[in-house]
Amino acid sequence: MSTIWQGCLADTDYFELRSSGGHDYGVWVTTPPGYDPATTQAPAVYVLDGNWAVGLTAPLIVTQADPMQQIQPYIQVSVGYAGEDAQHWDRLRNRDLVPPGEPIAKELIDAVEMGVRAGARTREESDAYLAELRDTRADAFLGFLTAELHPRIERDYGTAASGHGLFGYSYGGLFSLYTWLTGSTLFESIGAGSPGVVSEDSQVFALLDEMGDSLPAAKLHLTINDRELLGDLAVYQNLTKSAATVLHRLTARGAAVTSAVLRETHVTGLQASFLSYLRTSRAR
Repeated sequence: MSTIWQGCLADTDYFELRSSGGHDYGVWVTTPPGYDPATTQAPAVYVLDGNWAVGLTAPLIVTQADPMQQIQPYIQVSVGYAGEDAQHWDRLRNRDLVPPGEPIAKELIDAVEMGVRAGARTREESDAYLAELRDTRADAFLGFLTAELHPRIERDYGTAASGHGLFGYSYGGLFSLYTWLTGSTLFESIGAGSPGVVSEDSQVFALLDEMGDSLPAAKLHLTINDRELLGDLAVYQNLTKSAATVLHRLTARGAAVTSAVLRETHVTGLQASFLSYLRTSRAR
C-alpha cells in the first residue's frame, strides 16, 4: 500500500484476486498492531463491501487494545472490487450478495426510480443496477470466500484454525443471513446489519422453513436502525419489519441470535453495526 494510504489504514495490505468465475476482487487485509503469527495466530473477520466499508471499519481494529472493553484478536479481511469494477461496486454487489432466486421487491424498484427523479442516478445507471438483481449468485460468491480467498489468507497471514467471522451490511447483511442459514462451517460468528430482506417472498424465509429445528452453530448478531423503521421510505420500513420477523422466528426456536436497534439511518449505520457485532459477538 502506498505511503499516503498506509497513514490512513495502518497495518493494511492490498492485493487483487480473480475468482474461478472470472471476477476481479480487491482485498484489504488489516492486521492488529505488532501482529506476529509465529507467536499468536488470530482468526479472520471478513467484511463485505470493501470499497465502501474498509475506511469505516478497518480502523476499529484498535478495539483489540481497548482497556474498557477488549475485543478478541482478529485479522480484518475487507472484500471489494478491483480495477474498472471498483467504480461499479454498488451494482456488482447485487450479483454477489443476493441469494439466487431472490425476488425484486416493488418497494426497491420504487426507491431506485425515486433516485432517478432526484438526480442521484442516471436512467442507464438505474437500469444496470436492477439488471444485476435478475441473476444473483450469492452461492458462487460464498464459494469464492470460503474455498478460494480464505486458503490464501490462511497461507499468507498465518490465521488461527477457528474463530473466523463474517460481517455484512444491507445486501451484505442479506448475504450474512444467507450464509448463516445455509450452514457454512467456516464462520463461528456472523454479523448481519440491516439485512436487505425486503420482500415477503425472500429466499431467507424459504431457507428458514427448510431449516426446521436444525439450527446452525454459529452465533448470529442482527442490527437495524431506528430511522429505517420510523422514516417514510417503504423499502427501509419493509427491511426492518422483515428483520424483526426473522428474529422472532429464530428466538422462538432457541437460536444463538442477538440483536440491537441503533440510532442511525441506513446510510450511517454501517460502522455502528460493525462495532455492535464486535462488542456482542467477539468480546473477550
